[in-house]
Amino acid sequence: MNPILFRRTALAALLALSCLGTALAQSDKPLRMIVPLAAGSTVDAVARAIAPGFGKAAGHPIVVENIVGAGGIPGTSQIVKAPKDGLTLGMISSNHVINPGIYKTIPYDSLKDITPIAVLATVPLVLVVHPALPVNNVKELLAYAKANPGKLNYGSAGNGSTLHLASELLVSETGIAMKHVPYRGTGPLITDLIGGQVQLGFVSISQVGPQVKAGALRALAVSTPARSAALPDVPTVAEAGVPGYSFDAWIALVGPGGLPKSIVDADYAAVKTALASREAQTAIAAQGLTILDTGPDLAPAFFQAELAKHQKLVKQSGATLD
Repeated sequence: MNPILFRRTALAALLALSCLGTALAQSDKPLRMIVPLAAGSTVDAVARAIAPGFGKAAGHPIVVENIVGAGGIPGTSQIVKAPKDGLTLGMISSNHVINPGIYKTIPYDSLKDITPIAVLATVPLVLVVHPALPVNNVKELLAYAKANPGKLNYGSAGNGSTLHLASELLVSETGIAMKHVPYRGTGPLITDLIGGQVQLGFVSISQVGPQVKAGALRALAVSTPARSAALPDVPTVAEAGVPGYSFDAWIALVGPGGLPKSIVDADYAAVKTALASREAQTAIAAQGLTILDTGPDLAPAFFQAELAKHQKLVKQSGATLD
């Protein structure tokens, strides 16, 4: 063989092997999934439930990383600042569209600086009361509240939390007057609900299902448009006497703003595959969630509508955190 031709052929082969090696190394690079909430939270549980299947379908090992504090703002800041290579994604919640109303400044735009990939699940909330409260359904609760204006205390996981806004929506839709008692998290709230220090509140079904079944709390209604499979005998708030009431907390997969469509589509396909697995469905059902299929074509409009709705509720509630 001509020596020059041989050298060119050898060089081409080496370049091809080099490119193949780079591609393989890239495929082995872990994908960072940031959860801007604490380990053990509902959002964290969903992230860890889909991580194995998502990683397998996407061709990357998944590292779930919790970055907590300030309603998820520090963690979300890292999501929006990440390179647009698809190797950093985020699992966020309704807090994302609440924060702009309760914090004076946020270091990112809640719509422009993210790329919605999929809205994965809704988090049904249940309105519970302490058994000593002489009401057995929503109509009786409203009648009691109107007969005793300002005497009922409702608890939440904090100012501007989804639990606060679910109650605020009930207040605004019915015209009743109740006192808000904010707690630092759901755990202390549930403790005081059971103890009777506050009479009522919205809480995620997964967190109070056992207490409801044991009779420590009485379930009056669920917040979602349809009944929950976890509490099939409990009506929706709308069915129970407040037509049109609907409040969904939710969980979504996002990337930094401007994520290329090819990456978004690939991630959406991977997350659908992950959600279809028996393991993921079992884990998510255990959290009392309802799986959705809102992909990248519909997710941006969903985020816009949710931002508008939650900002209105935050303004009505007067909630602020700084």
